[in-house]
Amino acid sequence: MIFRLGDTFGVSGVSLMHSVDHAVLKALQAWQQEPVDCWLATVVGTFGSSPRPPGAMLALRSDGVLIGSVSGGCIEDDLVDRARNGRLPTHLAELLTYGITREEAMRFGLPCGGTLQIVIEPVRDFSWVSALLQRIGCHELVARTLTLETLAITLVEASRDSILAFDEATLTTVHGPRWRLLIIGAGQTSFYLARMAQALDYEVIICDPREEYRQAWDIPDTRMMTEMPDDAVLALPVDGRTAIIALTHDPKLDDMALLEALKSPAFYVGALGSARNNAKRRERLALFDLAPEEIARLHGPVGLEIGSRTPPEIAVAILAHLIAVRNQKLSADQATAALPYQETTP
Repeated sequence: MIFRLGDTFGVSGVSLMHSVDHAVLKALQAWQQEPVDCWLATVVGTFGSSPRPPGAMLALRSDGVLIGSVSGGCIEDDLVDRARNGRLPTHLAELLTYGITREEAMRFGLPCGGTLQIVIEPVRDFSWVSALLQRIGCHELVARTLTLETLAITLVEASRDSILAFDEATLTTVHGPRWRLLIIGAGQTSFYLARMAQALDYEVIICDPREEYRQAWDIPDTRMMTEMPDDAVLALPVDGRTAIIALTHDPKLDDMALLEALKSPAFYVGALGSARNNAKRRERLALFDLAPEEIARLHGPVGLEIGSRTPPEIAVAILAHLIAVRNQKLSADQATAALPYQETTP
């Protein structure tokens, strides 16, 4: 039997790695020197409602430590019990099915008649973990194929229409590239936005040509670009998994970034400022080589309207809008019309 996303077992869409699953791979990489057995659990099929979709992953150790999630908690408890008591496979990958009977569904918190299928894979050779993380870090889209009987693993370049596939002999999952956030300006709002975006597993890049702002920047694991904002946008390069947010309040810097960002395939382009200031900004942008439909892509004021005023509240509003757009929770019209934080100064 073959389960693919979009069939009866699964959900529609491309199976790209989310932040929780990136943390799973990072945990496996960190555990490779530990004197414990490790497993990778991957959801390959669901029937009925499920807290986690096909492709969701969990890393588990023989001492019960785990990272990630495959359900609401009860199945994790069962996997921990199996790991501690030596009831997980050690030389081949196996398929576990939860919720076949009504009693099992009730025990594991699944809906009546619901079924969850998970491939449990002992991780014996960790070399693929580092190789996969390296390729994701290079913004590649990678297909990982596991042969269940031999634990052989191959990593190949994936296409945008690649999806999770499982035929009971092999499992193919799709990983990366990470979502990226380019923030123009290293001010206080950028500080909170960067930290919160990292929690959502964005690769955070800061661009600020002003030395005095760069000297005060102290957020670890962020990349600082010192060139002018338009050059920074062109240097990335930007793709459909990139968001660009202009936060300097200096039109000379913000507008430079927007001139290139609005022509790029970035999935989200936003600028801080009041509705009045953003109206003036659109007038300025129209003087350059931007088409009306490109200018219409600008989210300005940036973020969702949640009454935010302080820098951390503004950061929450911005990230909430990014989540909504990413998850396609808003229609195109709603995404354009959503009005965020209204600046109190002109």
